[in-house]
Amino acid sequence: MGYTLVRTSRSTVIKEIMDITCAVFDRDGRTIAQGHHAPMLLTGFEITMRELVRRFNDWEEGDVVLSNDPYLGGQHLTDLQTFSPVFFKGRLEGFVGSIAHHSDVGGSAPGTVAGGLTEIFQEGLRLPMVKLCRAGREVDDLFNLLRANIRVPDKTLGDLRAQVAAGNVGVRRLQETFTRYGVETVEAATATLMEQSERRIRESLKEVRDGTYTGEDFVDDDGIEDKPIRIVVNVRKKGDSATIDFEGTSPQVRGNVNCPIATTHAAVYYALITVLDPHVPPNSGCYRPFRVEAAPGLVVNPLLPAAVQARTNTSQKISEATFRALARALPGKVTAGSHGNIMTNAFSGYLPGTRRRFVCIDIQGGGCGARPSKDGRDGQDSHLARFMNTPVEAEELEHPIRIERYEFIADSGGAGRTRGALALRRDIRALTEMTFSRYADRQKFPPFGILGGKDGAMGATYINGERAKSKGIDTLKAGDVVTLCTPGGGGYGDPRERDPERVRRDVRDGKVSQDAAKRNYSLEV
Repeated sequence: MGYTLVRTSRSTVIKEIMDITCAVFDRDGRTIAQGHHAPMLLTGFEITMRELVRRFNDWEEGDVVLSNDPYLGGQHLTDLQTFSPVFFKGRLEGFVGSIAHHSDVGGSAPGTVAGGLTEIFQEGLRLPMVKLCRAGREVDDLFNLLRANIRVPDKTLGDLRAQVAAGNVGVRRLQETFTRYGVETVEAATATLMEQSERRIRESLKEVRDGTYTGEDFVDDDGIEDKPIRIVVNVRKKGDSATIDFEGTSPQVRGNVNCPIATTHAAVYYALITVLDPHVPPNSGCYRPFRVEAAPGLVVNPLLPAAVQARTNTSQKISEATFRALARALPGKVTAGSHGNIMTNAFSGYLPGTRRRFVCIDIQGGGCGARPSKDGRDGQDSHLARFMNTPVEAEELEHPIRIERYEFIADSGGAGRTRGALALRRDIRALTEMTFSRYADRQKFPPFGILGGKDGAMGATYINGERAKSKGIDTLKAGDVVTLCTPGGGGYGDPRERDPERVRRDVRDGKVSQDAAKRNYSLEV
């Protein structure tokens, strides 16, 4: 399903960055299996599927339901979810679904990307579970409504049809499975699979000492007020289960960094499963040993009409805080702090000499945290999203921009026995007038080092060399240059314990300067 979606889509955010995931469900909406794409979308399906099963009882073969409502289990408005029923011999036996990030779904900011928006109504079209297709035929009224409210309708509607195609593949493959093995055998196998996943997580939890483990992190600001937002994760472990709550976390804010509850669940589950059993098959069984409690009105469980488009920067801090909590229980299994933000940018305007609108979504990774026995992975996306980078050629081919610099930032990784990963710098020149909207973070609070490791470097955003807000929207003239500097990764362990040869190699490779080698590792190179 995922390969079909990527191969047939039109927007770079899907076909290059691969901001997607796909899954298969039983008739009760429980997740059987999920594609190896973005972990951030891990449990958005779970909450949405419960609502979907409750709302619909008039399914026909060939139906497709569309939803993106963050208050019905969705993520943010640009993540459109599609669901298709799977019939076999006239009976509903399951569902398949996909989530994909779209280039634009309307709203006040091009690309539906901007920090500082104050209501979800400013962020774009909110779709509360509607049928996109009925019995295999597109619902023309809905397609016309979408076309009239989106800046780049051909790309968005093309990407939606790619999701429908992915669903068709899933339906066909699941029907083939029922034909080959029989419904009873498939149901027995999926029940066993979920039970195995649950048992593996419970066995791993038994190895953790009972107690309460707390971690915290901070979102820089909400794009409106220059005030940090506190994220506190309390892991209360007992026996073979754990309750995770957010006592001490800041209330929801005016800006759009509020994090819907589905994304909050995903951020917590991702961190827990990564540490406890990273190879467990991801299905509904994994989540049974955990209970997530977040009081309504917190920034991690906002109430309408809170804006949520930039929720990625809060979800990253939820994972980071969960890792910090688990580091107190299982220090040998937890990485240092990662870049901990999703630097999402949208460049939008009109192609020179035409009235054709373009929207370019550019998402940057950063430095991963150092691992107990290995350095962090330089310049890669890390937790939750795991996005691919967009090749320079792909962006320049479709949009009037020029990438003039794309490189690692020396000394951006935190020093340690194992070094934090290097951050990225990307310089983008506008070749015509356009808007530049964005939301980023980790520009005030650095990625944390662990067990004596030093913090990683913070990120920054510049326009023509002048510091710009991390969240907001500006207009660029032809020739203006945007510089994106992502955060590095934190270091792990005492830098004095690092192998001198590894330090020398980093200096030779330009990853660590001679001054930093002397300052952090007491080594002349």
